[in-house]
Amino acid sequence: MKAATVGENGVVIADVDIPQPKPNEVLVKVRACGLNRADLMVASGLAHGRAGGVGTVIGLEWSGEVVEAGADVEGLVPGDRVMCSGNSGWAEYAVTDWARAAKIPANNMTFEQAATLPVALQTMHDAIITNGRLTKGESVLIQGASSGVGLLGLQIARALGAALVIGTSTNAGRRARLTEFGADLALNSSDPGWVDAVLEATDGKGVDLIVDQISGTLANQNMAATAICGRIVNVGRLGGTTGKFDFNLHALRRIDYIGVTFRTRSVEEVREITQRMHADLDGAVEAGDLSLPIDSTFALEDAGAAVEHMRANAHLGKIVLTIDG
Repeated sequence: MKAATVGENGVVIADVDIPQPKPNEVLVKVRACGLNRADLMVASGLAHGRAGGVGTVIGLEWSGEVVEAGADVEGLVPGDRVMCSGNSGWAEYAVTDWARAAKIPANNMTFEQAATLPVALQTMHDAIITNGRLTKGESVLIQGASSGVGLLGLQIARALGAALVIGTSTNAGRRARLTEFGADLALNSSDPGWVDAVLEATDGKGVDLIVDQISGTLANQNMAATAICGRIVNVGRLGGTTGKFDFNLHALRRIDYIGVTFRTRSVEEVREITQRMHADLDGAVEAGDLSLPIDSTFALEDAGAAVEHMRANAHLGKIVLTIDG
């Protein structure tokens, strides 16, 4: 089969063997794939969890049709249209644990649309609901809100009844569109006055929850913008993996500072995360209340160009690969 793999100098389309599903896995004929920041790491030759290195098939999320189900698979049979997360998805066929494959809602959702959702749904449910413990009437700020994951986070916060939803983006054009996806206030996190703007919007209290996809140099500013006994969930580190940390400010504001990643979770933990997500959000997905715009589509053969388009950071929403046949 054809697959987008890591080469010595970038993405290479190669012929590889069709993977064989284990008893707990489904084999999926892939129709579309979503791009994520972690895919850039792998495409650049870096490791992301257990994935990485020359020859690795890239891809964290995809959609398609089940062609084979292992003996231990629950709730899925050949022919089911599914959206999936896992590894090695940028290929004509991919396998994943059955709990990471969900039936595509029967509301005329295309394979391309379905491929935009798995990672964002799992990430933001885990960050906002499970670890962030957001409740109706609270306030939330999402750093890096113009990414696909961030845009869905704005929508989830709004759907949960947040009283105030704030999103940040350093790009003026993308920042201007955040209100389309549920933000009441859109700020530039590179502007030194953004913390003051948050405090003004919250009557000096600060927000109850920050979902941080930036980290790096923003750690202390985030804490200054968080309410006493608020929560910060560290989801991403686009702004750097290290930075100064004001331990006194952390203690004075009694902030729960929570780090999350899927890379150190067991199969059982990921199953629990996905099952919780489906229980809480499937209704909103089926109703069309949670969706992501598709910025652009590329054929699998043009995966390298898709990676460069994401690396240029000029997109809003998701970049999608399509596979014919």
